[in-house]
Amino acid sequence: MKPLGLEWFQKAEADYASAQREARVRVNPNPDAVCFFCQQCVEKYLKACLTEEDILFPRTHDLSVLLTLTLHNHPLWQPFRPDFELLTGYAVAFRYPGESATREMAKGALSKTNAIRNALRRDLGL
Repeated sequence: MKPLGLEWFQKAEADYASAQREARVRVNPNPDAVCFFCQQCVEKYLKACLTEEDILFPRTHDLSVLLTLTLHNHPLWQPFRPDFELLTGYAVAFRYPGESATREMAKGALSKTNAIRNALRRDLGL
C-alpha cells in the first residue's frame, strides 16, 4: 500500500471509531458528530481507493463525485449512490447552528456507513 493511501485508510478508520464511540454515548449524546464522522469515514475510504489507483480527485466532500471516479474500477459500488448522497449532506449540515441530527439519523448514518465500509474493505482486500 502506498504511504498516502495507508494514511487515508487510517484516517477513515479513526473517523469510523469516533462515530461508533459517539453512537454508544447515553448521557449527552451528539448525533451531529456521528453523522459527520460517518461521512468523513466514507469520504476518506474513497480517497484512499483513488490514491491507491493513481486517480486524481478534486478537493471535495461530495461522495457522489468521488464515487463516480471509482466506478470504472469498482462498478459494484454504484448501488451505494443514494447512501453517498445522503451522507454527503452530513459533511457540513450539522456543524453549524440551524440544523441538528436526531438519534435516528445518526443510527441510520452508522448503519449505512457499516455497509459501505464492509463492501469497500472487501473489494479492496482489506
